[in-house]
Amino acid sequence: MDSLTQIVLGASVAAVCVKPEHRRKAALVGAALGTLPDLDVLIDYGDAVSNFTYHRGFSHSLFVLIPFAMGVWWLLKQFWEPVKTSPRPWFYAVLLALATHPLLDAHTVYGTQLLWPIPTPPVMWSTLFIIDPLYTLPLLVGMIAILARPNGRFAARALSTGLVLSTLYLGWSWTAKTIVENRVADALNGDGGRVLTTPAPFSTLVWRILVVDDATYKEGYYSVLAPKRPIEFTDHDKNLALINAADHLAAVDRLQWFSHGFIKGSMREDYLVITDLRMGVEGSYVFNHAVASKPSEGFEPIVTRQLPQSFSGEDITRLWEQIKAMH
Repeated sequence: MDSLTQIVLGASVAAVCVKPEHRRKAALVGAALGTLPDLDVLIDYGDAVSNFTYHRGFSHSLFVLIPFAMGVWWLLKQFWEPVKTSPRPWFYAVLLALATHPLLDAHTVYGTQLLWPIPTPPVMWSTLFIIDPLYTLPLLVGMIAILARPNGRFAARALSTGLVLSTLYLGWSWTAKTIVENRVADALNGDGGRVLTTPAPFSTLVWRILVVDDATYKEGYYSVLAPKRPIEFTDHDKNLALINAADHLAAVDRLQWFSHGFIKGSMREDYLVITDLRMGVEGSYVFNHAVASKPSEGFEPIVTRQLPQSFSGEDITRLWEQIKAMH
């Protein structure tokens, strides 16, 4: 999720754990801890594919964050009076501020390596778009109230109400995803390959659907507000021959693993580009990596680089028209 959401979530879960007189301090500590895991973006792993696929790795692992939370709590307990006088509530405040970060990130389609160093693909429940105001705003209101008047009755109610509303909305996102996936299963009627459903930008009402098999993929959209409207799929070639010709390259193998296989290949000039199909729309994908050159003998590895993202006005208009047509 975006940084603001992680800040207000960390602040809210920390503040709700402690005594009223400690709420403001806990909110500030929780805000800092809530954004801490994302500082891994400052690490340069040497090339674009590594930077892309190692993000949300060790710094988002529950095997790392839980012991780290215990260490932070122990240090605070030694040197900071609020934690000395009320250690148990502060333990939960620190733990939740850190642990909720990767758990929320796992609700996006980018994925999160919750079990690092176990080499399982990133967890991507894909029930929320990376920015969703309906999830963030209740938490933001509660945090502002706590910072303004931490001991006030309104602040306590705003804090608890914000957490309840955001959690209910998170639960609704799972319900909406279940509705969509059941509808997709009916539409495919046993045909097709692996299915990925993910919310369209800023909403859990309209969903993007990918169906990927060995050689092709389909893209479609579905609105939970128009349940009887048929899903219209558009077929595309994933250029499997290009991917197979380069599957000996570490970067291609890494991208296959990271994306759960939701990729396509293409040639741009003399370079093989691997596109992550999970994020963006057809014609305008967010993550496109040049991974190899193609001399006459075959693909050769290069220092991978991320190509600029190019959202054209035509692509955005086409997506907007699709969304409007479903309501």
